[in-house]
Amino acid sequence: MTIQNIDPKTLNQWLKNNQAVLVDVREVSENQANKINGSHLVPLNQVSLNALPNHQGKKLVIHCHSGKRSQSACQKLLAENPDLEIYNLEGGILAWNNSGQESEKSGKFFLPLNQQVQLTIGLFVLLGSLLGYLATPAFFIVPAFFGAGLCFAGLSGWCGLAILLAKMPWNQGSNSSCVTFCKTK
Repeated sequence: MTIQNIDPKTLNQWLKNNQAVLVDVREVSENQANKINGSHLVPLNQVSLNALPNHQGKKLVIHCHSGKRSQSACQKLLAENPDLEIYNLEGGILAWNNSGQESEKSGKFFLPLNQQVQLTIGLFVLLGSLLGYLATPAFFIVPAFFGAGLCFAGLSGWCGLAILLAKMPWNQGSNSSCVTFCKTK
């Protein structure tokens, strides 16, 4: 089978009629900041057929923030079972919210993991370049290190910085461990 994209209104109707099981493949803190009622959280790095909630007799729908990670999750699940009927929420929770569908929002600001990775790399490249220019050329090793890391992540699909950042307290969803960018707007 192939991955079928669906729109938020269709998904909402399926959920109201108890015809679908919705799986959110975002990180814990993303889910806690904004989630679709009734969705089941299974972060992308844990996605497997065994990790899914029971969806027997119902349509299996996967969603994420914008539809990219859910597409990857669908491909991963189809690799395990090519006969699986699976749906991807096109545009993710962004499209869901933009179409006026209801979701649970905590009122907290959350920077998605991919943007945290981009921000971290950008800051280290900028800092290393400035220090290399202003202090000593030895600091140019910092942007070179992060550039090599980006190349490796792009070729292999494995990003150690993303794994490290996902384990940070502000990405674990505990309100007591939030830092500045987790506070309410």
